Amino acid sequence: MISLIAIDEIEEGTSKGIEVNNLYMFAVKKDDQIFLYWNRCPHLGTPLEWEEDKFLDPDGALIICSTHGALFQIEGGQCLAGPCKGKHLQAIPFIADNGMVMVEESALRVSTPLR
Repeated sequence: MISLIAIDEIEEGTSKGIEVNNLYMFAVKKDDQIFLYWNRCPHLGTPLEWEEDKFLDPDGALIICSTHGALFQIEGGQCLAGPCKGKHLQAIPFIADNGMVMVEESALRVSTPLR
């Protein structure tokens, strides 16, 4: 298992970018739940954040892509508006253990670069 980030490092209603071995992902904490996705828009594969650790719209209700303004549900990653409507962000399976977000090493093996 690989430890990605301490759950306490992500404040309620915020997001945090994570990089491991040149693979980029982000976590969102909403209603005391963690959601973990690859940092890549399904439209063009571009990074989502508009500033470091800024993946959410101003209300903190949706994930927003900085490139074309696509909006995604935090829970499930479905695109609700924008050029990739109907597609989904790619979730990363994880476990929360001892206050850490952890993934199996195999979850970080991908066939295409993610940046």
